[in-house]
Amino acid sequence: MSLIIIGILAITLYLLTTGWLGYRFITIDNSPRLMDAKLFILCIPALIFHGIVLYQSIFTDAGLNMGFYNALSLVSWAVTLVIILTTFIKPTINLAIIFLPVTAIALILEIAVPSQRIVSETGNFGLDIHIILSIGAYSLLTIAALQAVILAIQEHFLRIKHPVTSMRLFPPMQIMEDLLVQILWVGFFLLSLGLATGLMFVNDVFAQQLSHKTVLTILAWLFYAIVLFGRWSWGWRGKKLVRWTLTGFALLALGYFGSKLVYELIL
Repeated sequence: MSLIIIGILAITLYLLTTGWLGYRFITIDNSPRLMDAKLFILCIPALIFHGIVLYQSIFTDAGLNMGFYNALSLVSWAVTLVIILTTFIKPTINLAIIFLPVTAIALILEIAVPSQRIVSETGNFGLDIHIILSIGAYSLLTIAALQAVILAIQEHFLRIKHPVTSMRLFPPMQIMEDLLVQILWVGFFLLSLGLATGLMFVNDVFAQQLSHKTVLTILAWLFYAIVLFGRWSWGWRGKKLVRWTLTGFALLALGYFGSKLVYELIL
């Protein structure tokens, strides 16, 4: 079976899962629940098919191919995987309805617009560990940013005393805020390990093509460190928590995807 057919199957299952979520929320049950069997049957095969496409695209004879669209697809896949796994213990399945279409689009771009950038030669395990840790950190901090956006919207409608039905699809603000902080701690830990392994295994992390990425990632790390310290020491909540989280994510996304976009697709 060709990779295109496997990719189309994954895209179709992602969109079917999104449709099922939308149908369930609108017509059946708009309360956040844990993962149910029907969503599991739809989404897990999609992730498996998507993973096959990623494996074939990224693991090449020359080394790891982390071209722009491959990296975008990999991060989207990892974010979706984390969301689905989290739904077994937290009421966060509603986040999937937002991110599944994004993952489908990322997979379409990976298939339709092949990209190539070999970042690690075969057998360079140190650099491979750095990449895995970085992808894990990006995935968790992407979910944290999504949580922060939803939290900001919830707070806005609560402040103007104009509740919106769609906001009932998500857990109460206190649960969303606590979950945001928990994800930030884990994401920050992985980001710290990613930076440490990058300094250890990446040759000249401040070289011309890596300097912007390195500096912006360190700035993002500092923002996340401040927001977590502020939460721990002064009990930061609401707008302050959201703003610092989104600023850190903006720096992180700009450092990784922004630099890849400029060097690989523009220059």
